[in-house]
Order: sequence, then C-alpha cells, then structure tokens
Amino acid sequence: MKKFDIVIIGSGAGLSTLSSALQNSLTCALIENAKFGGTCLTRGCLPSKIIVHPADVIREAQHAKKVGLDYVPPKVDWGLITERMWHTIDEHKGIEQSMSNVEGLTVYKGTGEFTRAFAMRVKDKNGGYSEEFEGSKFVIAAGARSFVPPITGLEETGYVISESFFGDKFPKTPWKSLVIIGGGAIGAEFAHIFSAQGTKVTVVEMQPHMVSTEEEDISIQLEKHFANNGIDVLTNHKAVSVQKSRDQKSVSVENILTGEAQTIECEEILVSSGIRSNADRLKVQNTGVQTDERGWVVTNEFLETNVKNIWAYGDINGKFQFRHKANYEAEICNNNIFSSEEKREADYTKVPWAIFTNPQIAHAGVTERQALDAHDNILVGTNRYSSVAKGFAMGYAKGDDDDGIVKLIADEHMKIIGAHIIGPHAAILIQSFVYLMNTEFVCQMKHKQTDDPIHANIARVEGGTFDPMYKSMVIHPSLSEVVGWVIGNMEWRQ
Repeated sequence: MKKFDIVIIGSGAGLSTLSSALQNSLTCALIENAKFGGTCLTRGCLPSKIIVHPADVIREAQHAKKVGLDYVPPKVDWGLITERMWHTIDEHKGIEQSMSNVEGLTVYKGTGEFTRAFAMRVKDKNGGYSEEFEGSKFVIAAGARSFVPPITGLEETGYVISESFFGDKFPKTPWKSLVIIGGGAIGAEFAHIFSAQGTKVTVVEMQPHMVSTEEEDISIQLEKHFANNGIDVLTNHKAVSVQKSRDQKSVSVENILTGEAQTIECEEILVSSGIRSNADRLKVQNTGVQTDERGWVVTNEFLETNVKNIWAYGDINGKFQFRHKANYEAEICNNNIFSSEEKREADYTKVPWAIFTNPQIAHAGVTERQALDAHDNILVGTNRYSSVAKGFAMGYAKGDDDDGIVKLIADEHMKIIGAHIIGPHAAILIQSFVYLMNTEFVCQMKHKQTDDPIHANIARVEGGTFDPMYKSMVIHPSLSEVVGWVIGNMEWRQ
C-alpha cells in the first residue's frame, strides 16, 4: 500500500500547502475531482468578474446621463466576452499539466473517499476506484458545491447552477428572460450581469431582503436600484414548483407572508440558494473528523480538526466562502504544519468581502445589530457619496435612490469593528478600513510630558509600518490587490 507524508484534497487554495510540502521534500498526494485551480478560477470569482465588468460599463454609461453624457445602446459582443472568460477558465489545463512530472507528487483525478482514519481511495468519473493509500497527514481543502432546494418539478424541468453555468449550460447568447432563485451574493451578481445585457430578470428571495448578510439600508438601496433597472425582486417569496412547456419554463412562487401565488414565465432558471459542504462526498465520518449540523468540517483556531494531523480550510469549514479567506487560512495552516515557529491562529473578525453587483457592495467586520448584541455602547456614522465633491461630480445628488452609502461602526473604545459601503468602487474603498482594523490601534490623546519632541506623540510602531497590510486579507478579485500586494515586491536598497 502506498503511503504519503501528506495528502491534500483540493487544488484551489490547497495548492499553497502542496507547494510548501514539496519544498520540504515530503512525498505528496493531490486529489482533485474537477478542473484544477478550484472554484475561484474555474466557476467563481475570476470568470464571473470577466462577465461582470461589461455589465458595469453598460450601467456606468447609462448613469452618465446624469453628468451630461448620452451614449447610444452598446453593441454587445457576447462572443468576445465569453472567449475572454473561457481563456481564464482554461488556465486549469496548464496547472494540471504542470503537476504531471513533479518529483514526489502523485495526482489522483476523482473524488477522495476516506475508508478509515488516514486512509483513502479515489473514485473516478466512471465509478472505478483506485487502490487504497495512506497519509501521515491530511489537509482537507475540498470546498463546497451549490445547494439545490427540493422544488417540485425542478429536476425534470432543468435549471442552471454556477457549476453548469461555467460549463455545458453556458448560454450562446444572453437569455431573453431569467428567474433567479436566491437573492444572495451570487444571485445579485447574475441579476446585474444579465439585466445589463437586456435580459428580463426576476429574483425570488425567501428573506425579507436581498443580500441578507448586509446592513438593511444597504439591502434596501440595492433593491431600489434593481427596480429602477427593470429587475423584479420578490422578497418574502419562495419557489414552490416549476414546469416546462415548449421553449418556456414557468416558476410558481408563493408569498410566505400572505400565501398569495403567482407564476413567472422565463427562458431559464438559475438556482443560487447557497452552498453546501463537500465533506459528505469525502465520507469524513470514517475518520472521526467532526462536522457540524450543516455538514461543515469543524476546525479550531489553528485550522486543526478534532483528529490530530488532519487539517481543513477554505469553503469546507463553513467560515466565510471567499478565496482570499482560503488563501489566508492556507498561509496559517502551512505555518502550523511545516514551521517550527509558534502556531498561528486564524482571526475572522476582520474578513472583508464584496458583492460585484450594481451598485457594488463591500463589507468588513460586524453589522450594527451584531455590534449592539456584543457591546453596551457603540459609535455609528454614515455618509453619502453626494456629500463630497467627487460624489457630486460623479452624478450623485442628495435623495437619489443610487446615492452611495458609507457606514462605519466603532466600539466604546473608538476601535473600528465594522464598515459597510454600497456604491461605485466599494471593494476598493473598504480596504482602508480593513488595514486600520488590522492595526489594532485605538485612538487616544496623549498628555504625558516629554523633552523629546520627535517622539512626543508617536503611536506604537505597528501603526506606522506596512505590517497591518501584510496581516490583512485583501478582497479577491479587486483592484485593491494592486496596492495590497506591492509589499511582496519590496526590497532593501542602499
């Protein structure tokens, strides 16, 4: 039986741990059941942003009327848009090829299944199994998959999820009409993408508001903006059944407050009702690794599971599903596995994220409600894009439905604990707050007398170095990465 020093399940952020393991001359196994590169590269943030950007440009051109510019409706080259998208996705081929002749590495294509603690076999796409093998250490970075709710007739009628959208169900032209089941981040992005291309979009969301992880006033503003752009948003509604007749599909929905029913005709249905853990496919129960009630692998602050020498990170541990968070965890996990230095802890209090819809939304830290639940007193401030000269120059006026919002939350010690933005460039604007949050700096007036005027009122050194930038997660993919990662190129010069 083959035995490896370390087995890594998943070729997304898991490639970081694989690289560290190979640098330490360990024998490695890598298991991947889909395209190499993980969700972000092959069916998530990167390809989606390539088709989001043209939608952004279309909406910006429409907004330009407010500053005196009027553009004719654009001629959309969907073929070029999709060609650029597939070019990015196809990078998985190069990644896989680069793995083929690496010394000390064995690659298994298929779904890993634990047979017992520290032993596994791999099921290929045809249902066949590899020989069982063992690993001294395991890192589970196998991600998550779309959750499909049990809606009557859905399987028979057919639908699209992110896996199939960036696969065999990608449309040759934008759909004429689309019903999106689920108004979270993915649903909001797809609503923006297709409505800008002229698709009639309806969003069905069970919660009182779309993007329910955000501040309520931000969710409300998004819904108003969608309505102004012809998107129908049905909150407090659930999809009850679907069916197909000829070239059309129909979705029967019900208002969960009143019971009122209606039917929506559409060309296609996109399901974006959240994600579920892949731990069940791995049969982690055979290892003794603990999962929670929703199937996410339970990890501690060191990314360790309850079984010694088995770690888990990324989407599969259920703690924020973002690639930048997975990369952050990979770095911590690598330190804790391979370094002789003190173990590092993961900190999730400052995780930033963005929703690349229109208007753009960004968020770091807690909401006002979460802050009030944890603190007796908090400071809350809001500001509007229209209140500053640049905002007015961009065409935002007081009272506009699309006038951007910035909201900042601090605790009783004036320490920033939450920041929320809706409006242009939100993913960039949020990053300065993330850096400040990672300084752990508290603003205090200093009254101590000193004879040294140079050092009289200097804050602790961390506040003036780039260390907080190094500690901070930077939203991926966003232009903030251009600034955030420049510190990786810094060199001493004399």
